[in-house]
Amino acid sequence: MNIIINGANGRMGRMLTECAEASGVGIAARISRSYFHDDDNQTFGVLEEFTGDADVVIDFSNHSETGSLLGYCVMRRLPVVIGTTGQSEEELNQIREASREIPIFLSGNMSVGVAVLADLAKRAAAMFPDADIEIIERHHNQKLDAPSGTALLLARRICEARGEMKFVVGRSGHAKREPNEIGIHALRYGSETGTHEIVISNGKETITLKHEAENRSLFAQGALVAAQTLITLEPGLYDMRAIVND
Repeated sequence: MNIIINGANGRMGRMLTECAEASGVGIAARISRSYFHDDDNQTFGVLEEFTGDADVVIDFSNHSETGSLLGYCVMRRLPVVIGTTGQSEEELNQIREASREIPIFLSGNMSVGVAVLADLAKRAAAMFPDADIEIIERHHNQKLDAPSGTALLLARRICEARGEMKFVVGRSGHAKREPNEIGIHALRYGSETGTHEIVISNGKETITLKHEAENRSLFAQGALVAAQTLITLEPGLYDMRAIVND
């Protein structure tokens, strides 16, 4: 498998490069607007500059580049693993539209452990249909989006069991908590890699589900697994359930 890394000089792009090299995965090209060497024939400023052979694009750039990313991948018929978060509804619609023509892997979190957590949360929510549900997520102080894409992923999986629910980000004011809502709380401090905790309580008993990311390499490894899976699939929109066979 030969990959194109989009956003190669970012935190995750650098980690993905290391993991790919350690795993023997070929890197066809690295794309970075902020890091360019004239004597490096693998690094390019924008995707369009690379016209060589590749099997899949792994994107860890920024959601604002969604349009150009999809345009390039559709034009070249390349599957794409999208590891960025924070997409607007318009950008999500662009992804859905492009998935009619190419395989697209979109996940708010590339961790297999988080995929398992999401499945457990869905099952617990179904077993306790009247329980209150809160999600607490913790990340480093440089993270841009809040709540995290992972927290939203978990909330949406819970809704698959409970039906439509209202997402309340943080709490303020004097209104009483409504039964049909999921509270989402974002903490940002230090160099925290990423922790997600789900609290499910019906007033008689409480279930707490928690996932802690101890090293960012797990997200890079998950992206490589997703890429390897994606190149075997037909056009469509996929997530971590394609890996864990949910």
